[in-house]
Formats: sequence, structure tokens, C-alpha cells
Amino acid sequence: MHARSALFDLYGDHLRARGARAPVAALVRLLAPLGVHPPAVRTAVSRMVRQGWLEPVRIDGQPGYGLTARARRRLDDAAARIYRTGDGDWDRHWHLGILREIPNRRRLDQLESQLSFLGWAPLSDGAWVGLRHDSEVDQVLEVEGLPADRFRAPVDGDAVAFARRVWKLDDLGASYDTWLNEAKALVDAAGPDADDEQAFAARSKLVHEWRKFLFRDPGLPPELLPADWAGTRAAEFFDFHANRLLPAAGRFVDACLSIDH
Repeated sequence: MHARSALFDLYGDHLRARGARAPVAALVRLLAPLGVHPPAVRTAVSRMVRQGWLEPVRIDGQPGYGLTARARRRLDDAAARIYRTGDGDWDRHWHLGILREIPNRRRLDQLESQLSFLGWAPLSDGAWVGLRHDSEVDQVLEVEGLPADRFRAPVDGDAVAFARRVWKLDDLGASYDTWLNEAKALVDAAGPDADDEQAFAARSKLVHEWRKFLFRDPGLPPELLPADWAGTRAAEFFDFHANRLLPAAGRFVDACLSIDH
């Protein structure tokens, strides 16, 4: 697990609900069970500060780092999608963004990664489609310096077939099945007698792998999904075990945060 990804998971899954800040020493302790070494933690923290995700703070006289407003919004949105607590209403329109100029491949790949995280799919090098108007798309385009025209188009024709093709749902469903097999092995390895640290490590790995689907699954409404959707089975497994492991994982987080107090 990369240190930067592990930090995003840690802040989003545990620290966001505990004031969204933590001392550096606690971050090091919390990532140790995941195999992330102290120098990697500090390097990742510095990188996230430069990128505008974290900001330095003092916590009881100790150096620490808290989430920026931008990071809070991003993690709150991610949590709503991971645990499916957000508003899933669909207005039965496709939302389109068309670049006025096509950038080079590096910038285009970077843009595609960010828009995919927000649930948008490419139609061509300069055009994307999403399920709803998202102000963060405008922010991404502004930061990247890529002006685009935005449109809202009513659904016409076979919306199910269109969604299946554009979001590559056959491949996505196969990925969910693969994840489910690997997640079962992970949970079984933790065992029913796992202590708090082991439960934290197992749940962190479970969440980490599940969170990757945020870059691929736009959260389509049921009416656009194939029958017997593999993502539903995977989500039920994730919800059950993430909730089951949460109390013990939370105790480990609280213990690490309280050592210096």
C-alpha cells in the first residue's frame, strides 16, 4: 500500500470523524500495521501539503497535519459513494463536457483520471459524460486550465445499452467478482479472534481495495445496471465486514491518538 493512498484512507475513514487532524507521530503509528515506514509517511505528508490536501497544525504543542477544506469536500464525497449514503437521484439526463481545445496526452490522461473519480466517462479525447451536474468538474477544469462547454441532454434511446458501453460495465462487473474473491480471503485470514490492530489492518486493506472502484464505478442508478449486478453482491459483502471490523479498528485508532495526550 502506497503511503499517500494509505493516508487518504486513514483521514477519510477514521480521522475525518475525529477532528480531521492528527500528530505526525500518530500518523506514523497508524500506518505501521500497513507496512508503511516512517520516512514514507513523512514524504507523503509533505507531498499532500504541496498538493493542497493537508495543512500543518499544532496539536497540544506537537506538529501535526489537518485536512484542508478541499480535502474535506473530496473525502466527504468519497465516503458518501463508498457507503452509498449520498443522494442517488438521477434526473434522466446525460451531462456532457466538451473541451474547447485538446491538450497533450499527459494532461489528457491526468484530466481523465480526475474526471473518472467523479464518475464521468470519456466519449472521445475531448468529450465526457456524467450522470449529474457536478461543480467539482468545473473546479478540475479550471485548475487544469482547460475550458470546456457544458451541456445537459435528455435520455433518448437505449440508456441501459449506452451506459453499459460507455462505463464498460461488463469489465467492471468482472472486476467486482475478482475483488469479492480476494476480499473473502483477506477477511478469512484476519480470523474471528483478531485483536484491535489486526482488525484495523484488515479493514484498512478492505477499504483501500474497495476505494479503487471510485475511479471506475460512477454509481449508476439501478435502472441503468444489468440484472444481477456483481457490484451489488460485492457491496453487501463490503458493508457487512467493514461494519463488523469498525469497532475494533476504531479502538486502535483512538489508542494511537491518545498515546501522546
